[in-house]
This record gives sequence, structure tokens and C-alpha cells, in this order.
Amino acid sequence: MTKILYYILILAVFSACQIEKDYVRPTLAMPQEFRGNNALQQSKDSTLLPWKSFFTDPALQNIIDNVLQRNYDMKIALNTIQINEEYLKESKAAWLPSVSAGIGPSRNYYSDNSLNGINGFNLSNTIGTKRVEDYTLNSALSWEIDIWGKVKNQKKAALNDWLQSLESRKVLQTRLIASAASSYYTLLMLDEQLAITRKNLALSDNTVKLIRVQFENGEATALALQQAEVQYKSTQAIIPDLEQEKFIQENALNVLMGHQPDPIVLPESKANFTAPEQLTSGVPASLMSNRPDVRQKEFELRAASARIGVAQAGLYPALNITAAGGLNSFQSSNWLNIPGSLFGTLAGGLTEPIFNKRKLKTAFNVSKIAYQQKAEEFRKIVLQATKEVSDSMVKVEKLKEKITITTSKNELLQTAINNAGLLFTNGQANYLEVILVEQNLIENELNLSSLKRQEALAYIEFYRALGGGQ
Repeated sequence: MTKILYYILILAVFSACQIEKDYVRPTLAMPQEFRGNNALQQSKDSTLLPWKSFFTDPALQNIIDNVLQRNYDMKIALNTIQINEEYLKESKAAWLPSVSAGIGPSRNYYSDNSLNGINGFNLSNTIGTKRVEDYTLNSALSWEIDIWGKVKNQKKAALNDWLQSLESRKVLQTRLIASAASSYYTLLMLDEQLAITRKNLALSDNTVKLIRVQFENGEATALALQQAEVQYKSTQAIIPDLEQEKFIQENALNVLMGHQPDPIVLPESKANFTAPEQLTSGVPASLMSNRPDVRQKEFELRAASARIGVAQAGLYPALNITAAGGLNSFQSSNWLNIPGSLFGTLAGGLTEPIFNKRKLKTAFNVSKIAYQQKAEEFRKIVLQATKEVSDSMVKVEKLKEKITITTSKNELLQTAINNAGLLFTNGQANYLEVILVEQNLIENELNLSSLKRQEALAYIEFYRALGGGQ
């Protein structure tokens, strides 16, 4: 007993020299600043705003709240976190010994021709009966000493699996917030485009009526009337397409919120989006701490690093301590007789794997390859994150320029449409000029509405690319 404890003490000292290595982040080539950062303010630190500070529209906030509470993907992600949390709890107890207990009687009958029944071992001559009864109450303990840090690395792997599932939920939350906001501003745009189309349809209808009066008075040709009616029909045909798109978009947003398809009440506002003044791009290095998908990949990398230690420990000897004890008797009447029925065993074993069909070495090599794979995935997502921020910044900048130009063009067309009506009434402009101006006006107004939506989506994408707020 003393020798066994002595050997355990020696191996416990050896366990201080474990094979594990500290995790080191792979080298990353990060630029000093984002390309194309003229449109947005840059600062050394990029403190992400909570999503309610970024999306200040009350109607949109209500939609996002519904999405985060009811979306089925979010519920699935929360279940994944709970599963990984259970594995983490299990890993924390992995260093403890396994303990079991048992109780049970048994009765064996031996034949006269068996080893126990002949040659002087005849049971009837020995104990006066041919049956043997055995009554046992015992507990057993098995403990693998963590010499090489296998259990410690298993705990590290489980911890990082749990942490990456937390980040995965944040990735999903950011994506759902962005999707809800995108759908909302798309609905606002479609609502605005329907109003624009109906307004221009009324304008086109007035033109048709005016030309019809002139045609009836012999002042306009049938071709002029037909052209005006074609323009009216072309404008009218836009409405069913917009209504269809709005209907489908409402259904998609309802599904995102976990609701059955239903109309969505929109505020009486345009599809404009005002970015918070404190929104800044930060520097590329800030993505490492702000982007949940980058953090998720790094936790996966950390878990892969820990699993190398687990696989490597499998190549080395394992020390197992076993012990058992309890009460044992051939007669039930003496079963609980203490100390006469007491028994106990204690054993220690050092097992060195020699040949296991190359499974252990394969597991070790695969764990190293898996780590390299996760390292490349980590570098890839960091590079992709930098690109997404740069792309969204230039989108914001160029869309601002296009909106300025299109707004100026719209002002000119509004003036032109008024002048065209006066000139046509006074016979100083022909019907083609009026129809052309009307056509240009509706196209430009619809385009301006679309550009405003694109600007809102660009800001949403920029916010998501930086990491999104929680």
C-alpha cells in the first residue's frame, strides 16, 4: 500500500511536466486602416453601438424584438449552447475518479463431474450441499491519473466549444437584426414606390384626358391619344409588380419573426435612414474583438489546439488506480457480519499502448491537420471581414453621391413636368415631349426611392461588417 502511494506521488510530480502548449494566435497581415474610409469617420477604437441606438425607428425596434424572441433559428442556437454547456460541466468533472456500487446474491449448482464436484472437492462432502450461495455488497473506484494533461486539454476543448457556440449565437443575432432591418426598409421602399406610381398614374391620366379632348376637337391625332394611353398602361402595370413584391416581403418578414403570414403596418414615413453620428469605422485590428464570427473561429482554433494535446497524451502510458471493497459471505445470515465479511482490493496499473492498428498515431496526426485547417479558416474570415468593411464603406460613399445627383435630377424633372403641361396646353410643346417627361419623372422617382433603400442597406451592412451591436 505504501509503495503504491509512493509511485502515485512520483507520477504526480511527472504530471507537472505536461506536454500541452499555450495557444498562440496565428500571424495575420492586417492593414493599418481600411481602404476607402473617406465616407465614414475613423477612430482608433470602434465601440459598437447597441442595436437599439443604431436602429432608432420604434416600428423597426418592435420587429427586431419579435425576431430575437421568436425566431426558430435563434431558439435552435440557444439549444446548441445548452448542449455545449452540459459537455463543459462533464469535462470539469473528468479528473474525478469513477465510483460504482453494487449489491446482489447468487446461487451456483455444480455437477459431480465438475472440477469442484470430484476428487475431494465434492461440495456435499465439504459444505454439506451441492449449491454455493454468494452474497455481495460492494463499491468500486477507478481513477486515471492525468499525467500528460489529457483531461486538462479535454476541459479546454469543451470550454472553447461552449464559447464558440456563444459567439455563434451572436453571429446569428447580428444576421437576424440585419435581415429584419433590410426587410423593413425594403417594405418602406415598396410602399413609397407604390405611392409614387399612383401619383404618376394620376398625372398620366390627366394627360390622357387632355389629349382625348383635343382629339375630339380635332386638335390631336389618334396616334397622340394612343401614345398617351400606352404611357398610362405602362405606369399602371408597375402597380401589380410592386404589390406582389410587398406581399412576398411581408410574408418573409413574418416568418423571420416566427409569425404566420400577415400584413405589416408601416409608419407614414419615407424609406430614409439616418446613421448615428458616433458611428465610426475603427481600424482593421478592432475586428478581432468586435466581429463575433471572427471570435467564433478563434475559439474553434483554440479547441483544435487543445485536442492536439488530448491526442498526443493518448500516445503515452496511462496510470490507472482501481480499488474495491465491501461485504461478502456464503451465507445470508453472515452477510452483514462485520468485520468477518469485509473484503477489499487495491491495484495500480501503468498501460503503454504498443500497437493499436495505428489509430492513436492517426488521431494525433489528424488533430494537427485539423488545427492547421482551423488556422486557415481563421485567417480567411479575418481577411473576408476586412473586405466587407471596405466594401460597405465605399458603397455608402458612392450611394451618397448618386442620391445627390438623382435628387437634383428629380428637381429638374418636377420643374419640367410643370412647364411641359403649360406649354402643351398653349400648343408650344407636342404630346411626345409631355409623355417623355412623365416617363422620365416616374423612372427617376422610383430610382431615387431605390437608392435611398440601398443607402440604408449599405449602412446596415457596414454595421454588420464591423461586428453588429448586441
